[in-house]
Amino acid sequence: MRLMGEYDAAHTTYVKGATVIVQTPRGQESGEILCESNENTLKWLIDSTIGTIVREATPQDIQRIAQNKKLEAKALESCASLSEKRGIQLAMVDVELLFGAERLIFYYLSESRIDFRDLVKDLAREFQTRIEMRQIGIRDEAKLLADFGDCGKPVCCNSHMIEMPPVSMKMARMQKASLDPAKISGRCGRLKCCLRFEQDVYDLHQKELPELGTLITTEKGKGRVLAQEILSRRLLVEFEDGRRISIMHSEVIKTSAN
Repeated sequence: MRLMGEYDAAHTTYVKGATVIVQTPRGQESGEILCESNENTLKWLIDSTIGTIVREATPQDIQRIAQNKKLEAKALESCASLSEKRGIQLAMVDVELLFGAERLIFYYLSESRIDFRDLVKDLAREFQTRIEMRQIGIRDEAKLLADFGDCGKPVCCNSHMIEMPPVSMKMARMQKASLDPAKISGRCGRLKCCLRFEQDVYDLHQKELPELGTLITTEKGKGRVLAQEILSRRLLVEFEDGRRISIMHSEVIKTSAN
């Protein structure tokens, strides 16, 4: 699972993008330098990890990281095979072998609790290290495995997002988004997080518009607000003579209570 945090560099300078070996509460891990730690960057971290940078990765370290990737692929296959033999039904998502091989972590999807004790013993016997089984949600799966979204950019949950924001169908309706699940769902199958990113702007502008059903007065006459185009600040108004006209919010002279 991708973790971000503040690590003590022990007065050593590292360039952005450098691969380093760090000591974390989980053990020795490999990581990448993102930026210098300061007050502005730390405010974006939630439940961040802490630790110490041991060294910049050596050629031998880079080779070991590559070997660990191969072992992870083997571990994923072994876990699937052993699970089948044990009659355990689960969807394996990913596996993570720490750089120092202190532990091997398996991430899986399951709707119910599973007794892994025998499976863990099998895996520990084969790989001779501590085994952890971690249940994750469907959005965590996308965070681990997804690459690009429909917009063509890297998925937000795997690039800059720290928290998973709540998203509702009300937001999609307000933003006039398509209500087709295939078009408003992200790689995780849930509503796209970008709907939440834009919601604050919609909320701000909607507060300045007359509510639906409000009686208004314009140079064209008196009428009732039927619909809003929030970002363009337009209103669909039904006038007393039955006309339905789209007008700018700036054309409203007065609003009246129903």
